[in-house]
Amino acid sequence: MQLSITGKQMDLGDALRAHITDKIEDINHKYFNRAIEATITLSPEGNAFTRTHISIRVGKDIMVMSDAQDTDAYASFDAAAEKVAKQLRRYKKRLRDHHERLEEDNVIPAQSFVLTPEPEAKDDDHNEPEKHEPIVIADMITNIQTMSVSEAVMRLDLSGENALLFRNPQHEGLNLVYRRKDDNIGWVDPEGNESSHVMKAANG
Repeated sequence: MQLSITGKQMDLGDALRAHITDKIEDINHKYFNRAIEATITLSPEGNAFTRTHISIRVGKDIMVMSDAQDTDAYASFDAAAEKVAKQLRRYKKRLRDHHERLEEDNVIPAQSFVLTPEPEAKDDDHNEPEKHEPIVIADMITNIQTMSVSEAVMRLDLSGENALLFRNPQHEGLNLVYRRKDDNIGWVDPEGNESSHVMKAANG
């Protein structure tokens, strides 16, 4: 496993780096043992907190991510690492069953863009705001994977993202799963797809 440990605007020190390395390798060995790479970033958060972000690639396009913050750098990392371990415990068997890499013909190449939001109007501005044209600030290549709804829910949960677009093998149409405010998972299956089910919800 390739391991990258970075401190942004802070010196981690040899002892903390060793602690991070030992714990990440222990998590990988205990729950999966097939992780490809792991990236751990610690950075100051506010005046007194340290924020830890962990990203572990456990398969092609399968990411496990977590964030945590604490006044102590060790505690911040340990909290984020426990979140990762909890997710891997939850999906341990299914991840081992699905460790095979997806075939290239099961993937739809796509462009992914990051856009600027609508600017806020000032309270003293009585004029009608001009039409806002979103500005592209990032342009990336991404892959839309073919997977079952249950696997899409698993990947969404592991990644910590808010939404995941995928191709449903039952009808080859595009589907979407997303995290609802009540922490359940919404499922969107557009009309026109065979056996279409629109906006179903399943427990996350």
